[in-house]
Amino acid sequence: MDQGTSPRAADPRRTAGPDRPERGRGVLEGAFALLDALRRCGDEAGVTELALACGVPKGSAHRLLDQLVAVGAVERRGSRYRVGPELYRLGQAWEPHPGLRLAARLPVQRLRAATGASVVLAVLREDQAIVVASAPGELEPLVPVRDGTAFRLDTAAGQALRGPLRGGAVLDREDVMDGVCCAAFPVRGRDGRAVAALTALVPAGRRLDALAEAVADAGSALARALARGVPHRAVPPVALAP
Repeated sequence: MDQGTSPRAADPRRTAGPDRPERGRGVLEGAFALLDALRRCGDEAGVTELALACGVPKGSAHRLLDQLVAVGAVERRGSRYRVGPELYRLGQAWEPHPGLRLAARLPVQRLRAATGASVVLAVLREDQAIVVASAPGELEPLVPVRDGTAFRLDTAAGQALRGPLRGGAVLDREDVMDGVCCAAFPVRGRDGRAVAALTALVPAGRRLDALAEAVADAGSALARALARGVPHRAVPPVALAP
């Protein structure tokens, strides 16, 4: 080591600069914390509200929000912020299982048309069942169904996702919410494990045996489509600036 070089300066982890690993991780964590706070706040929120919600200093939150606005991940309306179109566009590219969302389009819509139910397709992520495809039905607006909504695992969808390798539809007779019944059916991959759960929600009083049969038929059709595979979608070329 040269006499003019101190141990602190020689350690690359302590070198100041925008590409320092610790700083990079901190900026990313702060940005994602703000985006998650925006999601939890609902429609729009101010910088003070967002900073308090995610534990980021107000000044840092303001700078991060400005950067997120610049790349289209966040929109600003006056002094309020909301999730931006670029984040939505990128989120639509998430594929929880190869071909799942594309294969689900027809079964979900046909189940909705045949039963009038609100239909959701959910996948297991950590301790939640996350909706990746949906079709609103009779229960709107009592139980709005939207892509990205998360259910607890004690719901019919959660039980279908975590159930045994063999088994039929899981029924919920107002067990989770008064006035709402549902039937959930596991959509299985080639190895027999559940990759998703197809669920139909209806007002209390409906015949659940008929609903369970319809959900099972739609779930089986989805599994067959998934097994056949879907056509590969080529990525369009990026136009280069002249």
